[in-house]
Amino acid sequence: MKKPILFLLTLLALSFLHVQGEEDSSAVVSDDSSVIQLNDSLSLQMLNYDTTGSVDLGSGLATFAIPVGFKYLNPAQSSYVLADLWGNPPSETNGMIFPADASPIYPATWAIEILYEEDGHVKDDDAKDIDYDDLLEEMQEQVKEINPQRKEAGYSTVELLGWASPPYYDEHTKKLHWAKRLQFENDSTETLNYNIRVLGRKGVLVLNAIGGMDQLYEIKTNIDAILASVNFTEGNRYEDFDESNDKIAAYGVGGLIAGGILAKTGLFAKIGLLFAKFAKVFIIGGIAAGGFIYRLVTGKKKEDEQA
Repeated sequence: MKKPILFLLTLLALSFLHVQGEEDSSAVVSDDSSVIQLNDSLSLQMLNYDTTGSVDLGSGLATFAIPVGFKYLNPAQSSYVLADLWGNPPSETNGMIFPADASPIYPATWAIEILYEEDGHVKDDDAKDIDYDDLLEEMQEQVKEINPQRKEAGYSTVELLGWASPPYYDEHTKKLHWAKRLQFENDSTETLNYNIRVLGRKGVLVLNAIGGMDQLYEIKTNIDAILASVNFTEGNRYEDFDESNDKIAAYGVGGLIAGGILAKTGLFAKIGLLFAKFAKVFIIGGIAAGGFIYRLVTGKKKEDEQA
């Protein structure tokens, strides 16, 4: 029954947005903390997903073999969803992964954004020695230090409550994943931030899934399939590292979990950018007042971004 119900709710939502659009070329959907403006609701129907096969990431850098139960949205369309539809600052992306029955306007959906960060080859020598409880405390202190910068930049403050799923690193596949529990200012609910990193020759594939804590089980259930589907191509793999020519990152696995910018690396200025990036993906909360309510993790209006 879930799919028919979601389909009907989607039709109702689109009808609502279309009626509003007769008086104005755009519709506004809001909750207590923020307002988001949707430009053309009909463009949602034009999103073209890849549902089978393998897609190229980063012009031959890596591949994503679409697993059963998922679909892929290419970079151009993902940029539209992230910036124009969801109101995030424009940024480069390598696409997005959605559950097969989800769309940007489904209630309680979750999605994964794919990025690539070329900060150098991440040595994994420290992986076996990391005390994740100590690392968590350090990250929590960093978040407290970052919050004034977020506030000044117009973003809501955030508290790192703890691990939703502790870090796990597979030294054979060079893949890492963990999840954090976040609480944003003026938001009574917790936000789930699930992180996946795939280590490569010169950088790291970054896959970030953000949803509600009630979606943790669903995301964790699908993590293995997603991890198996994302791989660097020959020449870009971790084992292709050329010590004589390739740059080594200023951090290891521990720094990668903390954001690649532990204070000891001397890149403290980048910390503010890291936590601002949590604003890149946000999730639809529920239905009220005839429309879908968007729970924005930044708490910042789109028009404020453009000011």
